[in-house]
Order: sequence, then structure tokens, then C-alpha cells
Amino acid sequence: MTSSRKRLGALALAVAVGLSAGAPLHADAGTARATLGRALAALDQGNVSAARALATSAVKADPSWGLAHAVLARTALVDDDGIAAEAELGKARDNGFDMRRAQQLLAHARLLQGDPQQALTLAKATAPRYWTYGLRIQAQALAAMGNPAAANDLLAQAIARAPGDSAVWTDLARFRRSVGDVAGAIEAAGRAVALDGDNTAALLLNAQLVRDQYGLVASLPWFEGALKRDPNSYPALLDYAATLGDAGRYNDMLGAARRALAVRPGSPQVLYLLAVMAARAGNTGLARDLMEDTGGALDGMPGPLQLGATLDLDDGADEQAVTKLRNLVAIQPMNIRARQLLAMALLRRDSARGALDVIQPVAERGDADSYTLTLAARAFERLGDRAAAARLLDRAAHPARADAASFSSDDSVPVLAAAAAGDPAGEPSSAIPLIRAQLEAGDRAGALARAQAVAATNRGAPKAALVLGDTLMALGRPGDAVAAFRRAASLSFDEPTMLRLTEALDMAGRREEASNALALFLSQNPANVAALRLAAHWQIAAGEYDAAIDTLERLRVRLGDRDAALLAELAYAYDGAGEEETAASYAAAAYALAPANAAAADAYGWALYGSGDTEGARQLLEKAVALAPRHAALRWHLAQLYADLGRAQDARAQALAALADPRFGEREAAQKLAAAG
Repeated sequence: MTSSRKRLGALALAVAVGLSAGAPLHADAGTARATLGRALAALDQGNVSAARALATSAVKADPSWGLAHAVLARTALVDDDGIAAEAELGKARDNGFDMRRAQQLLAHARLLQGDPQQALTLAKATAPRYWTYGLRIQAQALAAMGNPAAANDLLAQAIARAPGDSAVWTDLARFRRSVGDVAGAIEAAGRAVALDGDNTAALLLNAQLVRDQYGLVASLPWFEGALKRDPNSYPALLDYAATLGDAGRYNDMLGAARRALAVRPGSPQVLYLLAVMAARAGNTGLARDLMEDTGGALDGMPGPLQLGATLDLDDGADEQAVTKLRNLVAIQPMNIRARQLLAMALLRRDSARGALDVIQPVAERGDADSYTLTLAARAFERLGDRAAAARLLDRAAHPARADAASFSSDDSVPVLAAAAAGDPAGEPSSAIPLIRAQLEAGDRAGALARAQAVAATNRGAPKAALVLGDTLMALGRPGDAVAAFRRAASLSFDEPTMLRLTEALDMAGRREEASNALALFLSQNPANVAALRLAAHWQIAAGEYDAAIDTLERLRVRLGDRDAALLAELAYAYDGAGEEETAASYAAAAYALAPANAAAADAYGWALYGSGDTEGARQLLEKAVALAPRHAALRWHLAQLYADLGRAQDARAQALAALADPRFGEREAAQKLAAAG
């Protein structure tokens, strides 16, 4: 039996017999004692909701029993309700409960109410019998006050005093996760569950860690395990509903959200989740109504800010959207979608300079998407700089993007080196600007050495492995970067890590391994848009046209008919499947949306070529190559058209240009055509 269970068992025994002399002798005293015993048993089994309900009944049965109020406070604390807990502790004191036994509880209540300094002071006065609990609260308070080193020391003391206490290991796991030590968090959370399989908090934390480590689908059994212990756990229901929604299981998500609303009627968090689901389904009116029902309770939080701004833009309320998006970009400066929305809103208000200030850092990235580049180009146009606008539109027309990179560094290497020197632990985020600046200054060896040091110092942090992988990619060493990205993926297999890993594998000539990694990610995250786009692109390249059509049509249902790149891919897929008429329809739609996009021009030209319109095809395919001369697939399409037109030398030139790209797939056919010319 764990120490935490021993304490609960002792308290239950005290309730049943040892404290009977101290309980008021009136008609409901016996009922109160029996009910409180059941509350403690429920708490011992991880059913916090039932424990709190039973403790509430005990208090109602005997309002003058201080211990009942104290136990109710304890259940409120496990439920993260510090306000209710402190109120019940006050009633416990007023009804004769010895508060020397509850300093740790009061400290916990103050901590949950956002007062870590007072929590620390109170926790230091914890009675020796509850000292481990007091250490836990002190550690949490110190962490909240920005002193993680001291917090870690106190948690180590707590583990040494009570190595079998599941709650201490749960706190340690939370702490390690908060400082980026994902490997350490996984280890501690696993230990917490091993010590007490009914620890609902530990089960929920494991669910969250598994979701990050393996994916959405893998985490669902852990959420369900937590809900099996406590079917009315609001935190578990809320997180479970969000995970189901992200996995595309919308009916199940709705069921979990309704259960959460039954537990906490009018919950703003649940209403926000439902608003997100409504917006994804295209029902913006319902989404707007649901957000209004939150009553502003989530104002200032990133997700609601972005959704609210999107709905404002849909309504034409640009000024309101700008206010929300400025706040969001201030909170999350690397949120590219927020920057796109803000730039678009500012352009609507004829604030081209403001739009450019917001979007230019993203447009300067090598992997900037066509929408970002187009927004920046429109801003330059309005400012009268047509040359800069033309350069960006040329990049926007290119169907392929360069490797990912962070925003450009603003400070010099010496300034950034001085800042990094102030972080002896080598925290990954503080090292990134310096590594980036070293690369820009040509110090390749210095950048790599620092990235390797960061990765070695932070073995449990996926971000540190990503720093090393990104540096190796910038140095043109994708094969070496694979190991770093695999290390990051073993700890947190999220979308950015998946994209990095698959890109590195593909650039290293290991497409099959890249495809396997992508398939694994999609098995866990079946609704992920970036993964579905990449999967469809590779399915087309592999000649798996029917599979590509299925993938792309799923995306079209979700994203609509205004995505030129998606429509162009659909045209390629349907053409490959022999459905020329459908292919031509999609290609024409893509070209109508983005006539300056090389992929759209090529898709339309290729569709016309398949339908026998060789002259129209020639014009469009030549335009596509002019827009994106380094793209091998476009060169190959034009080569085949030239061969059919009897222009052997031109066909040979285009085939050789395609073969110059080592990643070009149809090498054998292109080599034959080049030899024939």
C-alpha cells in the first residue's frame, strides 16, 4: 500500500471510530461519519468527483463537524478548486478543527488562487506528519515564482522522504514537463501510475504525455482509463473532448463535451471547444453564438483570440479583429497563422506599412508559403515598391519551398553570445538566436558545436534535439540530421517534428523511411492537414492515384474550394487515374484562383495536354517552367509535350534539366527521352 493510501486509510479509520467522541452528538452525526468514510474511500480509488459529492453530503448532514469541512476542502484541492477549498477550511476552523493539521491544505489553496509567495510561507509551517505534502507545495510555489532549481531540490527531498508516494511522482512529472525535460516527465509519470493505478491525476498526465510522444489516438485509452476511475472528472473530460476533436472524431468529441457541460454547466472552455468544432464545419454563426456564451471568460487566451479574430474578419469587423490579433501576436510571435490574419486585416484597412511589419519576418523565411508571400507582395505594391513585390510574387509562384528556418536574427553574434552566456544550463530556446546568427555570419563550426552542446546538455528535451537537427539541415547534412530528429520524435512526435524528420529522410534519399514515418504520424493524427497534404503529394509521385484522390477529397471537404494548391493536386491525381474531364475541371479552377502559380499553370496545362489541346498545353506548361525553372516535374511535363510535337532538341533540353535534380523520380523515362533527342 502506498504512503498516500496509508494516510487516507488512517483518516478513514479516524472518521469511523477514533474521532467519534469529537463529533457532535445529534441525529445526523452517524450519517455524516458514514458518508465521509465513503468519500475518503472514493478519493482513495481516484474518483474525486464522487468523493467531493459525498463530502458535501457529509457536511450537509452535520454542518458543525470541522473534520467534514476539512475533508471537503481536501477533495476541492484535488479538483484544483482553491477558492472552495479555502472557504471550507475556514468553516473547519470555525467548527473546532485543529488548523495545525491543515497548513499544507491552506498553502495549496493559496497556490491554486495564484499566490505562490503566501503558499510558500504557509507550506513551510506544515506539521511534521504532513511534511511531504508541504514540500510538494513549496516546490510548486517556487516553480511558479521562477526558481526551478530550488523547486527541483525540494522535489528530490520529497522523493527521498516518500519514494512510494504516487502524488510526489506526479508532481515531479509535471515539473519536469514544465521545464522541457520530457524524457524525465515520462519516467516520473510512469512511476506514479505504477505506484497507484487509481491516481486519476497521474493517469491524465500520462494521457497528455502519450499524446505528445506518440499521437492523439494512442492517448485515448489513457484518457478513458482516467475517466473509468472518475467518470465526472472535468479536466479529463475537457482534454478528452479536445483530443477527440483533433483526431477528427467529432461525434465522440460532442459526447465528451456534453458530459463535461453536465459536470460544469456553462463551462467557457467547453463552449470554446464546441465553437471550434462549429467553425471547422463551416457554421460560423453557431461558432459566434457559442463564443458569445462564454461571456468573455476566455478573453486574452491564444486559441479563443484567434478564433474570435477569424469570426470578426468573416463578419467584416476588421478593427475588432486587428485588436485581437495584435494581442495574439504579442503573446505568440511565432504564430504564423496569426500574422497572416493580422496582415490581411491591416491591408483591408489600407495600413500597408503595418501589414508589412507583421508579415515580412515570415516572408523572409526560406519555407514561406505562397499566401504569406502574396500578402507581403501586396503590402509592397501599396507602398509603391513594385520591384520588391515582383520578387515575392515570383517566389509565391514557385510550387516548392526551401527548407524551414527561424525568423531572421536581429542582434549581432557578440550580443547574442553574451545573452547565451547568462544561461549556463544551455536551455535550447536561448541558444537558438545565437546559432542562427552564427550560421548567418558563416561560422558553421561554431554553430554546430553550440547545437551539439545544447543537445548533449538537454538529453530529455525534444527542443534541444530539434536545434541540432535544424543546424545540420542548414549545413546541408540531412542524413546526419535524421538521428537528431528521430531523437526528438521519440519524445514528442508532433507536426513540426514529423515534417522535419520526413524532409530530412527524403533529402537523404530515404523516401521509403520518410513514407513510413508519415504513415505512422497519420495513424495517430488522422485529421492533420499538413500530413494529409504531404501524403497526397507522395501518393501522386508514387502513382497511387486512387489513394491520392481519397486523401485530397477529404481535405477539400474540410478546406473548401478556394485552395489553388489543393485543386492542382486533385487535377494531377484525377489525371493519373484516367479521369481527364474531372482533372481538367479541377485544373481550370486552380488556375482561375492563382494564374501566377506555377503548380496551377502546370496542372491546367497537363490537363489540356491529356485532352488533346496541345497548343493550350504548350502555352501553360511553358509559363509554368518560366515561373519555376528549377522544378524538375514541370520540366519533365514540358519535355514530354515537346517530344510529342516533334521538337526533339527542346525535349532533350527539358529532360536533362529535370535529371539535374537528384530527387527527380522518373529518371529512367527521362534518360530515354534525352538519349533519343
